[in-house]
Amino acid sequence: MSAVVSPIREPLVTGGKTYHQITEDICSPTERTPSAAWVLAFIVAVTGLALFVFGVAWTIWQGIGTWDLNRTIGWSWDITNFVWWVGIGHAGTLISAILLLFRQRWRTGVNRAAEAMTIFAVICAGQFPLIHMGRIWLAFFIFPYPNTRGPLWVNFNSPLLWDVFAISTYFTVSLLFWYTGLVPDFATVRDRAKGIRRKLYNFLSFGWTGSAKHWQRWEALSLVLAGLATPLVLSVHTIVSFDFATSVIPGWHTTIFPPYFVAGAIFSGFAMVQTLMIMTRKILKLEDYITLEHIESMNKVILTTGTIVGVAYLTELFIAWYSGYIYEQFAFYNRVLGPYYWSYIGMMSCNVLSPQIFWWKSLRRNIFVTFVMSIFVNIGMWFERFVIIATTLARDYLPSSWSYYVPTWVEIIIFIGSLGLFFTLYLIFVRVAPVVAVAEIKSILKAGGDQYIGPNANKTHQESKEATH
Repeated sequence: MSAVVSPIREPLVTGGKTYHQITEDICSPTERTPSAAWVLAFIVAVTGLALFVFGVAWTIWQGIGTWDLNRTIGWSWDITNFVWWVGIGHAGTLISAILLLFRQRWRTGVNRAAEAMTIFAVICAGQFPLIHMGRIWLAFFIFPYPNTRGPLWVNFNSPLLWDVFAISTYFTVSLLFWYTGLVPDFATVRDRAKGIRRKLYNFLSFGWTGSAKHWQRWEALSLVLAGLATPLVLSVHTIVSFDFATSVIPGWHTTIFPPYFVAGAIFSGFAMVQTLMIMTRKILKLEDYITLEHIESMNKVILTTGTIVGVAYLTELFIAWYSGYIYEQFAFYNRVLGPYYWSYIGMMSCNVLSPQIFWWKSLRRNIFVTFVMSIFVNIGMWFERFVIIATTLARDYLPSSWSYYVPTWVEIIIFIGSLGLFFTLYLIFVRVAPVVAVAEIKSILKAGGDQYIGPNANKTHQESKEATH
């Protein structure tokens, strides 16, 4: 049965594409020699990765004393970066899982890269708690397994352990969901390849033939994994927020953290997807598949979640005042007017004020504005995590222990290097696998292609139906 086609809805596939042209456009980046833009980006990313390896090696060899941790601020850039990367890893699963369950067609242009972003961001996030342990060779202590060291078990009451369970589960389900979507496209690349590449992609596609039974099981598995991943989107960053909310430190001990951490994670994740999508569509020439309609839909989500985050910030300030608890009031006074006031201003400017420009449709559909705003949002979300961690810890109950935290060069290159790790993995991914889901783009072509709908349609819906019968 043909889907209902709206002549008013914006096309999701432009350029009057045929099924063969879709295959050629999306699969060719994995086959041809990489472009100069890709090579330049890869060199920059690998340079950042080298900095990351050097910074981590220096930290392990010299010890955590190479960071500017002190008796007051025990969590610094490393945990700030951890929470930031986990937040970025949220949007991929949200786009793929929730939008799949709600049958939103606009997900097809961006879901593959967003899923990959989830995997790579969680890999980056996982590095920081391990380094923060100080003795990274004892990392296996965090896993609850029977041992010969006596009654030595992890603390199941600690939200830090809950992080291990939540993030590892989230990573596993997201990895399965991502790889399941890749299987039909690996088979498409396999059928076009020769020699060792054909054998490699045949292994990756698990012998996919495209039979009706394969498609039936693929769709069923995709829905099951989407159903599992959807609550994980909400639970993972909720549990990350418990690292703070279950403490008794003024400024952290608040029940608003779980919902606003989730909204903030979706906010920052969608912004990073925008950054990746705009670069990808330009470098790989995929403007016909990642269209202005996709970008505008993403910007609407950024506007919505940014507004939710702004309401959460104002609610925090109001509750601190209304509580009458002087220590809570001082914690927020210190955030706004204390020595770290510049980070609070950066957070409010980037996260609350700047996304409001997306109320104007012309700006929502402007590529340059969207790219700049996506970077602003991620800068603002990093400032948010820094404000929560550093400014809250910098001034405790004893004025004699107050301190001002400044990162060392080691912490700075580890953070920059984590960006290098992320983009190295992403650039390798776009060379190995189709960055847009070929099978899913084809499935919406007649309902979302500009030759079927929109002002430039060649045929009406009725003519199209008659031609197919």
